[in-house]
Amino acid sequence: MSLTDQAITRIRRLIRDGELLPGARLPPEPQLAASLGLSRNTMREAVKALAVARVLEIRRGDGTYVTSLEPGLLLEGLGGAVELLRGDTVLELMEVRRLLEPAATGVAAVRATDEDLAEVERHLAAMRTARDDVETFNRHDAAFHQAVVRATRNETLAALLEHISGRTLRARIRRGLADGDAADRTIAEHQAIHQALTARDAELARAAALLHVSATERWLREHLAEGEADVCLTDVPPRP
Repeated sequence: MSLTDQAITRIRRLIRDGELLPGARLPPEPQLAASLGLSRNTMREAVKALAVARVLEIRRGDGTYVTSLEPGLLLEGLGGAVELLRGDTVLELMEVRRLLEPAATGVAAVRATDEDLAEVERHLAAMRTARDDVETFNRHDAAFHQAVVRATRNETLAALLEHISGRTLRARIRRGLADGDAADRTIAEHQAIHQALTARDAELARAAALLHVSATERWLREHLAEGEADVCLTDVPPRP
């Protein structure tokens, strides 16, 4: 382990053990370095690394603070990594989505408020209106799923799925461009999810979500099997 890694580990331990709470200001750099037995340069590099990881926030002229440490903040880096996935690794991502999203939808059926359901319905209506506009259609598709997952009241789960499901937006756009019937099928699948949520039927909601996610995964597997290695989350062909 390098000296910088050791410094990172020690600062993380201070946070984990409650000596530095969310929102707390770190001691001045010389003081913190001395207390941990590290050089100021090593401490500076560790602080920079933890700032990139959204564990710390450097406020110029004010000091360095522990962030809120909320899941949505700490998991931001996952989204950037997901954007680089290609080929079979994208299939692994879709498999993770298939494992998590139906379960989350089942939980949402139990926990969703009337306001949550209204938000889900709003995006479903927008999808119907935008059925001929692939990019707008898929933005509301992604927002539909985000609204469902937020209804679980599980911030960690919501953050994970936002970066996993949301980053498949471009793959869904590509599917819409390649498949003229995709919009009608997708609307029907989303309608089934919405109806199950409204009925507060957790098992039906889970099944409807599984059917929907599996359809996108199946399409992606077929295109990769045909040798379309360029099907990835960051590669969207221009509209014809």
